[in-house]
Amino acid sequence: MTPLVQIRELCFPADYEEVYKLWEAIEKGVRVGRSDSSEEIEKKVARDPDLFLVAESDGRIIGSVIGGFDGRRGLVYHLAVASSFRGMGVGTCLMDELESRLRSKGCLKCFLLVTLDNSEVETYYQRRGWRHMDQVRIYGKELQ
Repeated sequence: MTPLVQIRELCFPADYEEVYKLWEAIEKGVRVGRSDSSEEIEKKVARDPDLFLVAESDGRIIGSVIGGFDGRRGLVYHLAVASSFRGMGVGTCLMDELESRLRSKGCLKCFLLVTLDNSEVETYYQRRGWRHMDQVRIYGKELQ
């Protein structure tokens, strides 16, 4: 049975702790780090409040996705759905809404990262039209 789900913007700081606990409960694919602290999420919400979405059912947050847009490219972070709600379309609702919001901002191209331990999610993204980019390598650097 599909639950009644509402997709809405994150209410910071009220939703923060529940979303953080959701991320921590994800078995693989979401790695909680320094950029997920309350202070860092507050900065994210101040910049793009309309691109941090949660899925709620019966007053409980059961999913989240964070989008970013720099004026040229979009990026998707932390698509997470509570294990008991997976396979019910919650992630699809979150992604549909996020992609719609990115398009409305003029975003023509978007990227997302898949952790190496979460390769089975690649099929999900491919069904949604995402393609593996083997012509680039991603690099990262901690700035502090």
